[in-house]
Amino acid sequence: MRLPQATLLMIAALSAPALASEPSQRAADNKRIVSEAFDRWAAGGSGFFNDILDENVVWRIEGSSPTAREYRGREVFVAQAVRPFATRMADPLRPTDVNVWSDGDHVIAQWRGSGVARDGQAYQNSYAWIMRMENGKAAEVTAFLDLAPYDELLSRVPAASQ
Repeated sequence: MRLPQATLLMIAALSAPALASEPSQRAADNKRIVSEAFDRWAAGGSGFFNDILDENVVWRIEGSSPTAREYRGREVFVAQAVRPFATRMADPLRPTDVNVWSDGDHVIAQWRGSGVARDGQAYQNSYAWIMRMENGKAAEVTAFLDLAPYDELLSRVPAASQ
């Protein structure tokens, strides 16, 4: 049986809004997930990376410093990048001025962070993270930040025993 062309056009027209809303809803959900995780972190939470990262995340820090590299797996990233930084802080890094945009599976977070190092000096930096989300978690992240203050903190302040 052949459907008349008008019927096919009507089916296509009725299906288009449903198909168009799926990526839009996914983008809204991803934006909400990331925004809420930043809100919890800013309010004093300490579980941001467990909340937002898939356990098999691929996290890339862009730049030309030795700390600019790729980390495979949440535990590897936390152990090799997050903890060495966090043990040098007296007042943990907290996000401020957070802006989040999303498009389908991708979320961009542009934010500023500040805290106080164990030697009493302030630490501030600007970040842009591009995240590809899968099932409500970041599966891939490309991170941009000013690596000079990050590297300087790592070399200036000895790591605290964990």
